[in-house]
Amino acid sequence: REWTMKTSIVFLLCISVFPGFSQGRVVGEDETGFAECNVFFPGQVPPEGFTEPFHVKICQQYNKEPRFATLYSTKDKIPLYSAFKYTKPAENEEENWLVEPQIDDPENDLHEMVHEANIAGTVANLGANQALTSDYVGSGYERGLLNPSLLNEGDFQMATYTLTNTVPLSPSLSKSWHRDIGRVVEQALVPHCSEKDNLYLLAGAIPSSVRVKGKVSVPETLWLAACCDALGGWSLGLVKKTNDENSLADLMVGELEKQLLAGVHLFKGSCGEDSKSQEKREAVLRAVSQIRSGEQAGTSDNQEAKDSSLVRKVAGIVATPFIKLLELLIYVFVELVKFVFYFLWLVIKWVGGTVLNGVYSLWNGVVSYLKAISLVLISIPYDLGRVIINIFLGFLQIVQDVASLTYRILLIPVEFVLHLAAFPYYSICAIPSVLKDMATGIMGTFSLVIDATAALLHGFCYLAGHIVKRFVPKGSSTD
Repeated sequence: REWTMKTSIVFLLCISVFPGFSQGRVVGEDETGFAECNVFFPGQVPPEGFTEPFHVKICQQYNKEPRFATLYSTKDKIPLYSAFKYTKPAENEEENWLVEPQIDDPENDLHEMVHEANIAGTVANLGANQALTSDYVGSGYERGLLNPSLLNEGDFQMATYTLTNTVPLSPSLSKSWHRDIGRVVEQALVPHCSEKDNLYLLAGAIPSSVRVKGKVSVPETLWLAACCDALGGWSLGLVKKTNDENSLADLMVGELEKQLLAGVHLFKGSCGEDSKSQEKREAVLRAVSQIRSGEQAGTSDNQEAKDSSLVRKVAGIVATPFIKLLELLIYVFVELVKFVFYFLWLVIKWVGGTVLNGVYSLWNGVVSYLKAISLVLISIPYDLGRVIINIFLGFLQIVQDVASLTYRILLIPVEFVLHLAAFPYYSICAIPSVLKDMATGIMGTFSLVIDATAALLHGFCYLAGHIVKRFVPKGSSTD
């Protein structure tokens, strides 16, 4: 069924109490293309020519699996395109809106998309580079999905409800865009592509200077590019002007690229734009033309339905204050429920923390006590062994001292006897030495007397000669 804007807001407030499992990440500059989301492009090659510094590549995921890829403009705060594959028509449309924290705060450790209500105050500059729910509320614009949820099912559908996949559209234009894209894809594109998994879709928007609340750019053109990268493949472009919700023009992908940024190439190679694929492409165009004709035929019927529903519109205007009051009451109730849950969580957290701290302290005390007892028990055998060893060593020391004293006592008479026995031997042996020393002394004395007598005689002779030379006159030379 189709959800109105009011129902979407109420549902969003209700599900914001419980977080989902959506994920997504900003692809780093050092990674190739869209990283694991390259599978959503023919040949795993993303479009070329989108090189502005405010272009951010996002790999949209859900339950840790890639679901589609988005190129987001932080300047215009809308996606420039979303690349996806057709799965099958959705059975329901449950909205679960998310934001990407990394776009506003690259240093944040939140690497997944989260609910906007759950990250208030945790992300710096939230909303500086991306649109938020508050930018749409009361603006008259809806959050139009580039990758429509109605073309996806299950986890693929849940992944589409992210604000990085939305552009501001009027309610009627949003309904027309999703209706046209759904019919074209399901009735014209999928039946004419031999392998559904090789049908690659790019849904994009061309920003304008018109801004919602001076922030989010309102697109001037919506476009869809399709590439059937299979045997007998083809490619096709569709354009819808936002100022004419009933418009839907088909054109070649090359012509569509000229309406985008200079140097843009959407698909790798020509992707079926050669002459061999013209027949298949014409069949697709005929199917698109039939869909367009059916929509135009239904336009007059819609006009009559609009006229007949004037009374209902008036009733809706009258009922709007009551609806707003109901929304306010639901909002207050949801906030109260959130506050109660949050308060209970704080109480449980405090009680649990106190209990855990007490258990932790008790455990540390028991461990310390057991450790001390274990050390004491272990030290008892060690100390007992040391005492035994010290007693044994003391006994050995006593035995050693007694033996040493006994040895010394016994040694005294033995030495006396030995010295007494050795006295005659040493006395007799000393006689030759004494006689030798006496003879040497006598010979020395005798030699000393002879030397003294000779020296005395020599002195007298010298003195006499000196006196004779002194007092006897020398004879004349003639004598």
